[in-house]
This record gives sequence, structure tokens and C-alpha cells, in this order.
Amino acid sequence: MGTIRKDIVTRASADAVWAALRDVGALHTRLVPGFVVDTRLEPGARVVTFGNGNVVRELIVTVDEQARRLVWTTESQLTPHYNSAAEVVVDAAGKTHVVWTSDFLPDGAREKLDGMMTAGAEVMQRTLDALVTAAARV
Repeated sequence: MGTIRKDIVTRASADAVWAALRDVGALHTRLVPGFVVDTRLEPGARVVTFGNGNVVRELIVTVDEQARRLVWTTESQLTPHYNSAAEVVVDAAGKTHVVWTSDFLPDGAREKLDGMMTAGAEVMQRTLDALVTAAARV
């Protein structure tokens, strides 16, 4: 089994980050616009269309308000098993992090998944950092 972990540090507050992350139907507008171009909700799931054209149905396992943790899973041709969690944490210095961890099979999917997660993490950081700029203008 492969595991990839991304630690996204943002200037946005933990509350603002959690509000965007927990909005499972708005990936394409609030969290990773462009990387994800559409999100459609179904009972217990979301159908995600990525900028590269891939479409994946993700089952939402949990939205844990207290832990600020979202967990989802999916099956695809690339990964017959894929489970991800994204958690909002604040470090000792007061910085907000999104810790995104994915476990998957087969391990041979690592290179492709790591590239996608790196690209998604970069978009996520820019999008979340922009929340601070937008709040300053108000």
C-alpha cells in the first residue's frame, strides 16, 4: 500500500480553512478551482471532475466538525483502493495547516497520484491564502 502526505501551510485562519474544506460540494469554487472544474453532490458522495478531464465518484466517509477532518474514499482504474483524509490543524506558532494524507493500492500509482496531489496542494494553498487578502479588502 502506498501513502502520500502533503502539509499545506496557509495564512488563512483555521476557521476559514475548515469552512472551505468541509463544503464538500464546492471543491471547484472554494478550495481548488481549476484543479477541480466541477463538483456534483449525490447522497453520501460527490462526483468530482478534474481539470485534466478525469471524473471520480468520492464517497464521503466523515465530516468531523470537532477534529476539523474530512475523509473520503473512491475506486478507479488507477487505484482500486484509495482513501484520503484532510485535517485542519494549528501548530505551536499559530500557523494553519491542511494535512492531506492518501493511502492507496497499488503502490505503483504513487508517481501519478503524487503529481496530482502536489498540483492540488499548490492550488489549495493559493486559494486559501487569497482568503486573507479578500478579508483585508472588506
